[in-house]
Amino acid sequence: MANEMNAAPIKRWQTWYALIAFLYMYLPIAVLTIFSFNKSPSPSQWTGFTWEWYAKFLQNPTLLAALKNSLSVALTAVSVAAVLGTLTAVGLARYYFPGKNLYRGATYLPLIIPDIAIAVATLVFFAAIKIQLSLVTIVIAHIVFCLAYIAVVVSSRLATIDPKLEEAALDLGATPVQAFFRVLLPQLLPGILSGSLLAFILSMDDFVIAYFTAGVGSTTLPIAIFSSLRNGGVTPELNALSVLLIIASASIASIAEVIRSSGTHD
Repeated sequence: MANEMNAAPIKRWQTWYALIAFLYMYLPIAVLTIFSFNKSPSPSQWTGFTWEWYAKFLQNPTLLAALKNSLSVALTAVSVAAVLGTLTAVGLARYYFPGKNLYRGATYLPLIIPDIAIAVATLVFFAAIKIQLSLVTIVIAHIVFCLAYIAVVVSSRLATIDPKLEEAALDLGATPVQAFFRVLLPQLLPGILSGSLLAFILSMDDFVIAYFTAGVGSTTLPIAIFSSLRNGGVTPELNALSVLLIIASASIASIAEVIRSSGTHD
């Protein structure tokens, strides 16, 4: 009884702490959402409800072109990284070769290196081999960190798969390639999909690396937003765009978590 009485104040403090933490994290998003529907362009005065700013964003050729570039970069980078990241994870988990630990560290290094360091190193590399900056160079740069994230997620999924299943397939006459595609790959799909969705969000969100590796006419959405903020400050149109990006990111993250969880419970 005494323990229950002592635990009650602790639970109350935990509840208040959780509420304050959520308020701190999500109050700015709530304010942003509210003012994206504000008739007035002023961020400090509410004058009525409107969908005008969402309509204006959908009619803004600069932002729409930047969004198209970001989608092209993210889809291309994630598609390539999904293949390379999956093969990397499988190779590191199932095979032994000289320098394996060094290769593993190099694969996961982009996860801990600051974006600015990756951006400068990539820019210097492109300059050294005389490659003109364009959407292609952004894609190449994004593949580097997308591959690392996908490899990590696939590796965690791979750790839950019994290697004896592949051995059984080989014993029954399957070739290593057949065992991979018919036995291992179907079990890895939840990890590949969830890792790809995570990498897609990170690619769409990236500003630093894209800013350093973008050429003329290859402006991505974060770069376009940054330029708009420098020239005109925060506008309701950008508020509307930000709300749409938050909704899209939250939806993709939720889908990735559902896929990952369903794969874990298989």
